[in-house]
Amino acid sequence: MEIGVDSFAAIVAEEGNVAQSPQARLADLLDEIEIADQVGLDLFGIGEHHRADFLDSAPTMILAAAAARTSSIRLTSAVTVLSAADPVRVFQEFATLDLISKGRAEMIVGRGSFTEAHSLFGFKLEDYDDLFAEKLDLLLRIRDEPELHWSGRFRPALSGQAVLPRPLQASLPIWLGVGGTPHSFVRAGVLGLPLMVAIIGGEFRRFRPLVDLYREAGRRAGHPAERLKVGIHAFGFVAENDAAAVEAYYPGWARSMTKIGKERGWPPASRQQFDAACSAEGAFLVGGPETVAGKMLHASEVLGGLARVHVQMTSAAVPHAVMKRSIELLGGMVAPVVRWAALSSG
Repeated sequence: MEIGVDSFAAIVAEEGNVAQSPQARLADLLDEIEIADQVGLDLFGIGEHHRADFLDSAPTMILAAAAARTSSIRLTSAVTVLSAADPVRVFQEFATLDLISKGRAEMIVGRGSFTEAHSLFGFKLEDYDDLFAEKLDLLLRIRDEPELHWSGRFRPALSGQAVLPRPLQASLPIWLGVGGTPHSFVRAGVLGLPLMVAIIGGEFRRFRPLVDLYREAGRRAGHPAERLKVGIHAFGFVAENDAAAVEAYYPGWARSMTKIGKERGWPPASRQQFDAACSAEGAFLVGGPETVAGKMLHASEVLGGLARVHVQMTSAAVPHAVMKRSIELLGGMVAPVVRWAALSSG
């Protein structure tokens, strides 16, 4: 099982409720990616948002800067909002990142959990799913065919032009990021794409029927089981013990989720909700190393096997040194336990 960190480059208030400057936050983020590489984590993902509280509107720029400071860790989006982007440009950017990183680039594509990108780039929300389906088709075609003929509704046709540069990897890895929509799981299975499931609350086991739906759709489409990889993206934070992790993560999580909930008409985030998600069956990977390792293995068991776990630490409103220590614990104490257990059971 591969383990890594996802970040949305959130501008968070640290001690004294004083928010970092954008420059300082990005400097710290690059340092965090470098630490993740040094402690042997498998990947680091950068999201894509177009909001004042996040600095990840141009994720490939951040990933390219990280590529110059790292040597082994794989660098991915988390996710690329493909429905509001030009697949030609997306492929060019990630192919360039792949060359810079010497073959370590990947992307997770999805529709995004926010809608700002659609109006920002001149797209209509009523075309939400059609935009994504068409652009995903084009992106996969570009990956497999350097020169192609293609036409669609939302982009000028291609009539044999070359899409360059080509990546160092023979086939640039593309995962499909999904939430809780059955159609999205089926689409990933039919296309034979690896699946990244965003789980932001509740229990891991409630996603098992959807994961089974993905695997069955892939099997019916003729894809081998080893191609149908499943990963999860979940809130998490590692500290020296469970109490320290909860104390570090809860304030930032509560502030962030309450703000988002206000925009969407949800009730304010509660400590009861948080504690339930941190429980043995809950979907938050928050705790000491032993607890987090156990929950990762539990998630893999109830979901029928996981290829990857992405820990989303952005919500932690903690000093940079505390965040770095969490990454060190994830790579130095959690990952070895999970890998050994997965290897032993396999």
